[in-house]
Parts: sequence; structure tokens; C-alpha cells
Amino acid sequence: MRLEKCWFCSSTIYPGHGIQFVRNDATIFRFCRSKCHKNFKMKRNPRKVKWTKAYRRLHGKDMTQDSTFEFERKRNRPERYDRNLAENTLKAIKKIDKIRVDREAKHHALRMKGKRAKEQKEATKELEQSIHMVKAPAALQEEPSLTLPKIKVQVLKPQTENHLMEE
Repeated sequence: MRLEKCWFCSSTIYPGHGIQFVRNDATIFRFCRSKCHKNFKMKRNPRKVKWTKAYRRLHGKDMTQDSTFEFERKRNRPERYDRNLAENTLKAIKKIDKIRVDREAKHHALRMKGKRAKEQKEATKELEQSIHMVKAPAALQEEPSLTLPKIKVQVLKPQTENHLMEE
């Protein structure tokens, strides 16, 4: 089963999915869905369309420069099958995958580092601009319809020692 990559968005195309466009010079363009094909026909640049992997990589949103990606490259020359090499490779895949996951998590943490402070600043700005929407406590006291009704609850008084001695 051959998994191809979409020419426009670089996502995986599974067998039986997508569409192909073959140009007169025999160049094959494969697309994963109609959205990619339409954008190609409109002559859009994948690096400028925000939902493509090319855009994400170009603008530093995805991790691109990492040695773990070197293992996934297509090799032009097939290796001769070696049982020990295959066994070691399968063991190494797990380690490499763990390393990649850790590095991606670190990359994401670095990207999101200033996000909380930025959200806090935006929230305070919103509050300052929209303070007229928040009622003052004095207004709540004047207009009882704005507050929830109070529920009366009976509280039992604790018995004191003197009370117990009288009985």
C-alpha cells in the first residue's frame, strides 16, 4: 500500500482517495481533497495559505529542523535485508519516536510561553473598555431584581454544658 503526499497541503493520501492532475510534461500533481485541488486551480501559493503544512513550517509553528526527521526520508537505494539490522531498526523506532515526541512538546511549550500573559493583558484591556457593562455593588443594593433571592435556613444552636447539667 503506497501512501502519497498531497501536492498542496502535504497531508497523506490513502489509496482510493483524492484526485490526480497530470500536466502535459507528465508531471503528476496529487491532491488529498477537493479543497486542495480548487486552491491549486486558483493558483494559490501553499506557503501563504494558513492551513497547509508548508505555511506552518515556514512560520515556525511546526518543528522542521530536527535530526529525527532524517530517518523518515525516502532512500533511493534499497538496502539488502539483514535480520539483525531489521531487529535493531524496530527497537530504534520506539526510541526515536519518544525523542521526537519530547522535542515536539518542548517546541510547543516554547511557542506558548508568553500566551498566558498576553491573554491576561487582553482580559484586563477588555474589562477596562467594557466596565460600563459591569454593575457597581451600590446599584445591586438599590435594585433587588438583579440579585438572587436569599434562602432562609434554620440553624440549630449548639448545646452547652450548662444546658445538659440542668436536665
